[in-house]
Amino acid sequence: MTTVRLPLFPLNSVLFPGLVLPLNVFEERYRAMMRTLLKTPEDEPRRFAVVAIRDGHEVAPSAPGMPDPTARPERGPAAGFGPDPARAFHQVGCIADAATVRERADGTFEVLATGTTRVRLLSVDASGPFLVAELEELTEEPGDEAGALAEGVLRSFRQYQKRLAGARERSLSTGADLPDEPSVVSYLVAAAMVLDTPTKQRLLQAPDTSSRLRDELKLLRSETSIIRSLPSLPSSDLTRGPTSLN
Repeated sequence: MTTVRLPLFPLNSVLFPGLVLPLNVFEERYRAMMRTLLKTPEDEPRRFAVVAIRDGHEVAPSAPGMPDPTARPERGPAAGFGPDPARAFHQVGCIADAATVRERADGTFEVLATGTTRVRLLSVDASGPFLVAELEELTEEPGDEAGALAEGVLRSFRQYQKRLAGARERSLSTGADLPDEPSVVSYLVAAAMVLDTPTKQRLLQAPDTSSRLRDELKLLRSETSIIRSLPSLPSSDLTRGPTSLN
């Protein structure tokens, strides 16, 4: 078992390997994390782990009146996550490699990172200025018939895109060619579909690529059928991604 110890960044969304993660960092605990990452030698990756927050747990207010005007802000690296922070997070997450960490004049940070490797959360250390996790790296097994399943998922995903574009009353952007490597397909489709966080989390922690692709094929067919039956959906609801209060 390969384990790593990395700074931990909880989010209200799921990060998949290969996907880009932009962050607007303003909470002090995460600003401290970014200041530490900036000390990493230039020839080494600036890595941290991203885990999704379980339903019912919220990020602590960062200042009086945000977001609850009557709330007193909690302090410390585990603020908002209870006495045992590990219980507030899903147990499978993703390592992020920060290609860009830019500090603004006001001390906040603009970060651009990319998901790399899935990890399982083993423990959380809240003794420092930010959360640090002990993590087990997870290998991505292909499973059975991954190639054929990926082809089917891509076909269904194109239909889903067309139906979604119609529901948004917008034109479908052709964009770049979609990949054909099964694991890459599985992560791209999981990230691109309009799904709730628990469903995306289920896809992230699938035991192998084939299992993820089979799940996605069912979801694509179901979602496409639902969209087909609706005359129109509010484009703002479909296109607005989750916002992280960090």
